[in-house]
Order: sequence, then structure tokens, then C-alpha cells
Amino acid sequence: MNKCKGFKLFLILTLSVSALFGQNSGKIKGKVIDAQTRNSIPFANVIVIGTDIGTITDESGKFLIQNVPLGYAKIQSSFLGYQSQLSEDYLVTNEKTPFIVIELTQNNELLNEVVIQSKLFKKSIESPLSHQSLGIAEIEKNPGGNRDVLKVIQSLPGVASNPGFRNDIIIRGGSPVENKFYLDGIEVPVINHFQTQGSTGGPVGIINADLIRNVDFYTSAFQANRGNALSAVIEFTQKDGNPEKLNTRATFGTSDAGITLDGPINKKTTFIASVRQSYLQFLFKLIKLPFLPTYNDFQTKVKYQINNNSEISFIGLGAIDNFKLNESVNDGVTDEETIKRNRYILSNIPVQQQWNYTVGANYKHYGEKSIQQVVLSRNAWNNSAKKYFNNTKNESNLLLDYTSKETENKFRFENTSTSANNYKINVGFGLEQASYTNTTFQKIANSNGVSEIDFSSELSVFKYNLFGQISNSYLSSKLGVSLGIRFDGVDYNSEMKNLFNQFSPRVSLSYSLSNELALSASAGTYYQLPTYTILGYRNTANKLVNKENGLQFIKATHWVSGLEYKPEASTKITLEGFYKAYSNYPFSVRDQISLANVGADFGVVGNEEVVSISKGRSYGFELFAQKKSYSGLYGIVSYTYVLSEFEDNRNIFIPSTWDNRHLVTITGGKKLHKNWEVGGKFRLVGGRPFTPYDMEKSPIIENYDVANQGVLDFNVLNSERFNMYHQLDFRIDKTWYYKRFSLNFYIDIQNIYGSKSIQQPYLIPEIDENGLKKINQTDTSKYILEEIENSSGNVLPRFGIIFDF
Repeated sequence: MNKCKGFKLFLILTLSVSALFGQNSGKIKGKVIDAQTRNSIPFANVIVIGTDIGTITDESGKFLIQNVPLGYAKIQSSFLGYQSQLSEDYLVTNEKTPFIVIELTQNNELLNEVVIQSKLFKKSIESPLSHQSLGIAEIEKNPGGNRDVLKVIQSLPGVASNPGFRNDIIIRGGSPVENKFYLDGIEVPVINHFQTQGSTGGPVGIINADLIRNVDFYTSAFQANRGNALSAVIEFTQKDGNPEKLNTRATFGTSDAGITLDGPINKKTTFIASVRQSYLQFLFKLIKLPFLPTYNDFQTKVKYQINNNSEISFIGLGAIDNFKLNESVNDGVTDEETIKRNRYILSNIPVQQQWNYTVGANYKHYGEKSIQQVVLSRNAWNNSAKKYFNNTKNESNLLLDYTSKETENKFRFENTSTSANNYKINVGFGLEQASYTNTTFQKIANSNGVSEIDFSSELSVFKYNLFGQISNSYLSSKLGVSLGIRFDGVDYNSEMKNLFNQFSPRVSLSYSLSNELALSASAGTYYQLPTYTILGYRNTANKLVNKENGLQFIKATHWVSGLEYKPEASTKITLEGFYKAYSNYPFSVRDQISLANVGADFGVVGNEEVVSISKGRSYGFELFAQKKSYSGLYGIVSYTYVLSEFEDNRNIFIPSTWDNRHLVTITGGKKLHKNWEVGGKFRLVGGRPFTPYDMEKSPIIENYDVANQGVLDFNVLNSERFNMYHQLDFRIDKTWYYKRFSLNFYIDIQNIYGSKSIQQPYLIPEIDENGLKKINQTDTSKYILEEIENSSGNVLPRFGIIFDF
């Protein structure tokens, strides 16, 4: 009897395990349509890239491909009279059958695009160079990226990154504030948790990679419909929900956990949505770090197909961030250096809270030879911070009390049409109402002594813009030409109100020397409105002093040229030279430095009096080689040499804070048997300049008790330089495909050999046996200060589990 029960139990277990494991192939569904008319295309060819697996569409334009290898896959569709089209990456599992819509463009519209030798690389007449594109497979498996899209972008050419954990995107020697981000065509001003106000950097990206289909990254040759950017435009395209069934993805990592759902709402409506929550505060408390960050974020997209020619998408993105101090961090700690470092951080960092959201709608109507697009959005950002001397929470010891809110309501209309002689024309306009409030009390210590800021401000401005771009190709499509213009205005002051003062012309040229080799060039003028912290600052007389100072739009003029070589379908090599000339950059009246040099730390940038007089320049070259994953092997090698300089208070060009000079990135990976994958990323970043401490003013008790750190000597701005920094990241993935779900486990190790980055040391007062700060007996107005090493470079192992079902 026991043997019979044992046999039955063995049989049940065997059948259960067998049921778990599915086949080693999956399916892809979809349809092929005309990109302009939106009509179905029957009997079109559809094939899975890298295989001979394919099919043709049925009479309604739909298709089903079976026996597709599991994992990420691309498909390509072609039909007589149309330009063939390659899809983005889609995940195929036993349980997940992606539904892919392929849009084919008729041959008479092919003349609007540069002839593309390799379908794996995007290229257009409007932006024939300074453009990179990343698919979701490249984002998810990027070593050291930890599935953070912004960290992955730091691997691209021309992008410098600060050592440590921040997501500052420093492009071709420009400040992080010079970048603009769009999600499905809707501008997203806040892109990071705990973002620096007046800049764009922060420690963790808000955008969830689980909702991203691809990222387009432009470092010049911006199209006229994208404004208010000086260094980069970064476009995120989200996935559509599956129209046939509900899918679920659950992620668990070392810093957060999240869940993503996508599927149909009804026959015409799909959705995708995610929620993430961090648990860093528990980890940081366990390993005794002096700060405890907590963040939550959400992201969603709903798409409604009104009819064959009209669709509308609704998006939402937001976050709630809280930052507390771990005041018991030194309890039980015996290492003297650690105790001092923790004490410095506790005395320096404020308690901070932020929340933000962006919501919007994007409507598209496809006419016979034109597309109309209407974009309506709203975003808000609330930021508050508080700091007391010695964290006593006594109002008499208040050092900082800051609260501000930025709100924007935006409208944009675009019409893209194709004329009878194949000219592609894009025209449109934008309107925006923005409001800003700020209440600030802050004590500031610098080389001039201690001062106070104490004001409340309310500001409301109305912005407007016009833009147009025309493109065509000539000489049998070998020569591509695109001309664009843009006008921007805002009713802040008379200078900014006049559209013609912000006239932005641009031109792009490209010429195919052969099927493999192309020459391209672009030139353009771009304008950016100074941040709200600058626009809304009030002086002690409660006046908008920057308005009275004649504040202007910041101006940057780009000249870029380059060669592109594609020896085969999956390989691209480019060489580009660039020059950027800046003018009208805000210049700090208090510190006598250009604000182009700030924004790499937490806090607020621009909450002070400025004048629009700073000039700068950034120039260099980039060498970039990429091998797309075509047979399991992929890689990127890039080298950038860049000099970034701005004028000091003597009108002499000196290195800016972003003058890293040498940038090297080598990223590679290999797909192995049995669904293993390994990858590595090596980064080398030239040491950036820094400003030394004023050792006469820093020890003054009145100064130090306000600053809680050394006072910088801006008379020798950026006169010293950090050492070059390098690190190696490594990642290994293993995926199991079961019948009802798939499981991906990864280990992502940043800085695997523990490379150290030595930054500017901390200056802290020495402490006597009673725990009191030591006072210099020869000058009782000063503390006795000591330097504490400020370094980063620990090996940072991370792991994660991803369930798809």
C-alpha cells in the first residue's frame, strides 16, 4: 500500500513538473498596415530577424508566426511598392504572445528618408547624425545599468557621468539642465527621484524600463518641433498594451519592487501600467548609512483607437520621494573615520520631500497625405527641504526652510504633410501657461561672509512658440536636405516677449558617398528659457530682480559634421566633430561664476540674483562603433574628446565643471546556450575640474556654522582637477521558460574591481574629548578643521528577479 502511494505521488510530481515546462518556442501575432492610410495590407511578407521563420499576412492584414525562439525578437515586414520595416524588440515566452503592428510606408514617400543600408539603425534627413537609438533588450541587459534607463544612456558617446550613484546626463560638455525629455511626445520635466531643482540630475530614474519600447537620443540636429534644449533631446517611446490578453510582470531587486500589467480594456482600448516601491531605507539603515531615502512611482498609458484614421493616447507618470536622516547612524560604530564622515553628512544634508506628476493626451489623425497631432499635458513638481544647525529642530537654529511648486499646462499642434513632389513639411505651434511659487529662508556662507535669503514669490508666465521644417532628398536620394525654423517667446520681460529675439534656424545635410559610406553635417541655433528658480527669485526689496536685470533666453549654436560607415547590416562606425558656442548664460552676482558650472549635487540651482552675460564653448570629436545583436554577440565602443570652457569674472575662458576631456565606454555581451547571457561595461571618465576651499574663510565659526562645510574660493574657480576615474561593471542573466510563466534572474555588479574615485575632501571641525568642536586658540573666531577623505568606489553587487506571466 505504501509503495502504491509512493508511486502515485511520484507520478503526480512528474506530471506536475512536466506541465510546468513548455515548448522551447513561442508565437508572435500582429498586423501590417499602411502608415498613412491605416488600411490593412494583405499578403505582406513577415519574417523573424536572424531566422528563416516567417509567414504572410491574411486578407485582413493579420499574421501569426509560430515556432519563434523564446526571448527578445524583431520582425521585418515587406510588400511590393512599400519600404520594408523592422520592428523594435518584443519579448516572446510560452505564455506571452506579443501583438505587433507594423506600419509600411509607400515607395513614393521613401524619398523623404535617407537611403538606409541597414534596417537595424535609424536615420532621417532631419537628424542624420548625433542620434542613437536603444531598444528594450539593450536597456534591460546593460551591465551596471540596473534597468535604469538614464544609467544606460550614460554609456552612449559624448555622455560623461559623475563617479557614484547620480544620474546626471552631461552631454558634450554641457550642464545637465540643458537636456529635455519626452515620453510619447509629451515633455517630462522631472525625470529623477530626488531631482536637483534647477537641473535634471538625481540618484534614481523615475521611468520604469518595463514600459519602454525604445529610446531615441539626440545630441544635436534637433528637429524644430522640439524646443528649450541646448545639449540633448531624449525621446522615450512606451509599449502599447496587448490587445488580446492580460499580461503581468513582477520585479524584485535590491532597491525596489514593482508590478506591471498590460492588456485590453475593450476591443478598441488597451492599457499598460506599473507601480514601484523602494525599500532602500531598510537596507541603508541596516548597513548604517546616514541618510534614508524612500521613493514610490507610477506610470501608465491608455491607448484608444477611435477609428482606422484616428487614435488617442493618455499617459501618466509621477513619484513621491522622502529623504530622512539616520541620526543614530553612529551608534555602535567604532571606526573613527566612519564616525567623522557620518557626522559631516548629517550636518550637511537637509531633510527633503518631493512629489511630481505629468499627465497628458496625444491625439493623432491620419489624413490622405498628412498627419495632424494635438498634444495636451499638465505637470507639477513640489519640492521642500529643511535644515537646522546640529539637527536640533529648534527654530532659532534654522538654516534652511524651502518650499516651491512648479506647474505647467501645455498645448501643441503639429501638421506633417507630404507634397506632390515629395517634400515632407512639418509645421505647428505651442502654448503654455506656467506658475511658480517659492518660499525661501536660507543662511548662506561664502567668501564674502554670511548672508540671508528670506522671500516669498509667486510668478505666472505665458509661453508660445512657432515652428516649421521642410525636408527632401535629391540626386536619386543620395542628397538629403532639411531646413527648420523655430520662434520662442514668453511674457516675462520685453526682451523675451519678442519672438524674433529667439529665432532658431537650423539645417541638416547628408550625402551617400556609397552604399556603406555617408557624409553628414548640421548647424543650428537653439534657445532655452532659464529655470523657474531664476525667473521667480526676489531680492530683499521683494522685486523680481532678474527680470529687472534684463534676463534673456540662453543661446547655443551648434556646428556638427561626421562620417558614417556601415560595412554590414548589424555594424555601424561613426566619426563626428562638434562645436557649441554659448551666450546669455546666467551669471551669479553673489558668487561671480557662471551657473553653467553648477548642478551636480542635491539641492536647488538658480535661487539667486543673476545677469545674462556668461559665454562659453564646448568642442571636440566622437568615435563610435556598434555591433547590434544579430547572432548573439553585441557591443559598443565609444571615445569622446571634449573641452568645455566658460568665462570667469575676468572674462577669461577657463575649464567648466563639465570639462572631463576623455570619455571611453566599452560595452559588450554574448548570448550563450540554455538562455544564459553575460555582459560587461568598462567606463573611463577624465577627471573634472573643481574649485579649492578658501582656507582663510572656511574655519571662521560664523561661516562654518552656516555652511557646515568648507567655503569655496571662486577667485580660483576650477583651478584644480580630480584624477581620471574608471570602473568595470559585469552582469550575468539566466532565464527559465515555463509553460505558464518565465523567470529571469540576474546579478549586476558595479565596479567589480573596486576602483576608487577620490573627490574633494570633507572639511570638518576637530572634536575634543567632550564632543565639542575645537576652537583655534590663536584666533578664537575660527575652528580647527581637518580633512576627511571623500571617496567612492565600493564594489556594488545587485541582483534581481523578473517574473512574466
